[in-house]
Amino acid sequence: MNKVSTYSLFSDFDIQLFKAGKHYRLYEKLGAHLVEVDGQEGVYFSVWAPSAKSVSVIGDFNYWTSDKHKLNVRWDSSGIWEGFIPNVNKGSLYKFSIESTAGLQTEKADPFAFFCQKPSQTASIVWSLENQWNDSNWMHNRKLHNDLDKPYSVYEVHLGSWKRHGSENRFLTYIEFAEDLVAYVSKMGFTHVEFMPVMEFPYDPSWGYQLVGYFAPTSRFGQPQGFMFLVDKLHQAGIGVILDWVPSHFPEDPHGLGFFDGSNLYEHPDKRKGYHPDWKSLIFNYGRNEVRSFLISNALFWLQHYHIDGLRVDAVASMLYLDYSRNEGEWEPNIYGGRENLDTISFLKEFNEAVYANFEGVQTIAEESTSYPMVSHPTFSGGLGFGMKWMMGWMHDTLNYFQKETVYRKYHQDDLTFSMQYVFSENFMLPLSHDEVVYGKKSILNRMPGDEWQKFANLRLLYGYMFAHPGAKLLFMGDEFAQSNEWNFEQSLDWHVLENGYHKGIQKAIMDLNSLYKKQPALYEKQFEAGGFEWINYGDHDNAVLSFMRHGNNLDDSLIIICNFTEVVRYDYRIGVSKELQLKEIFNTDLEIYGGSNIQNASTINPDSIPYHDRNFSVAVTLPPLSIIVLKAKQ
Repeated sequence: MNKVSTYSLFSDFDIQLFKAGKHYRLYEKLGAHLVEVDGQEGVYFSVWAPSAKSVSVIGDFNYWTSDKHKLNVRWDSSGIWEGFIPNVNKGSLYKFSIESTAGLQTEKADPFAFFCQKPSQTASIVWSLENQWNDSNWMHNRKLHNDLDKPYSVYEVHLGSWKRHGSENRFLTYIEFAEDLVAYVSKMGFTHVEFMPVMEFPYDPSWGYQLVGYFAPTSRFGQPQGFMFLVDKLHQAGIGVILDWVPSHFPEDPHGLGFFDGSNLYEHPDKRKGYHPDWKSLIFNYGRNEVRSFLISNALFWLQHYHIDGLRVDAVASMLYLDYSRNEGEWEPNIYGGRENLDTISFLKEFNEAVYANFEGVQTIAEESTSYPMVSHPTFSGGLGFGMKWMMGWMHDTLNYFQKETVYRKYHQDDLTFSMQYVFSENFMLPLSHDEVVYGKKSILNRMPGDEWQKFANLRLLYGYMFAHPGAKLLFMGDEFAQSNEWNFEQSLDWHVLENGYHKGIQKAIMDLNSLYKKQPALYEKQFEAGGFEWINYGDHDNAVLSFMRHGNNLDDSLIIICNFTEVVRYDYRIGVSKELQLKEIFNTDLEIYGGSNIQNASTINPDSIPYHDRNFSVAVTLPPLSIIVLKAKQ
């Protein structure tokens, strides 16, 4: 057996922090690290396996045999096995061979590996995180782009299917994305990109939501530095980067975290808390300190080493509730008799506190589908501490409304107006995400009723309403040009549909909506504050028309928004206004360049001294069919 040095990267204080669940830089200690010991270059390996009887490093440098490089267990009851192996280089393949106290022998990938083999191969790769970044301007000024009072228009991307290499029908590389995707997002005017999980995962149909390599960007698209290059290029183009992060569950693949050292190390040992019946996956033990250190270290790792600007936390509702997707008798109440998972609540608060304490100008975003209170409120006031929360209720109600034939919409106006009763209870992001265009739900376009013209007009109206509604915005790739088919993760988006003028019209409308959102402070400065919104008239059910105002810090920047949810043109439609100011139409989804009928208002809209809607003045405007128009005072 080759000698494994007792060299260690851990101090006693590191161990104390680890055991207390407060070590937020574990990736600097556990895993595989290129070091020099006594003048000899090699790799320091360490792994947490407290129930192991022995642990060996196996790899292409020792013929994958477990008797050559056995690690040493630390004396401090931390459960950490470690050692230095000389002459192991960057790029070497390795795993941990673990013999449990019960005699079970397993071969596990490194939970802290920075790079992994391309699936279906499962070894970890010795790697470093050295990189020459060129985004200092973005990082220095990130707070100016990423605060809650700034425009937040997010383009959600699945890297495996945004675009494939045409002639070879293969994945694009991170380097190729850095050219094609960055140019496209810049042209479209989105402020942020959100990547569906990029961490290493074994099974393509999981879309990345079943992770095994939490610290490694997937090798499907290249090396870790390739992903850094992509982030760097996005930042240089002024585009923020959000990552989907999945602390809610992980798969049972034999090389992954499950039953790691012959015990329920990362997963909760009680299957009522440790197994997810819907996804056939394992659930982290949020009450175990070392697991909390693993997860929070992972979150901070992406912010630190990949310059990520935000983390969208997946499936928060499944974490919060002990009875999530469980029948009576399949779950156990908490100590107070409730259904909330107290360990999860504590963990999420600590996660958010750690993120915001360590990084300026970042955001955390919760995909939380219930009415759990104060998700995006600070922890010091009793909240979970997220920066934003997905507004799933708005998404469901709005899509249900738009699917209805226009003749019936007057009976369902409350589907649209209900969101205004709670929109400022959280910092909401309005999501039209990947989940809405799969599993037989149809594409967003093909949920719209009517003939071809009406479908596209309805879609333009939906997007216009989304951008006018308070809150940040998120649109899944393909929706911005009205992809007709449901999303298929196994192939490229249907870019060829842009040969059709209606699709190009939708794409142009999204470009102009992004521009409007970024140019008009009334749409973003108070997007999470009640003072940023004011109804003009929500009661015109018969005509299926809504009118309201959006306000920023300067009331002179206020906007008037009028939505006509039927195909009937409304001439001389009167709304009340507070000031005797001339108005102009600054946006109209019915323009010919978008595929509309090009019905517009005059270049100047003069107010009348006719009181209306409890206001001293009013204006009469023309409402194009299935449209939204935006008015602003002429300067």
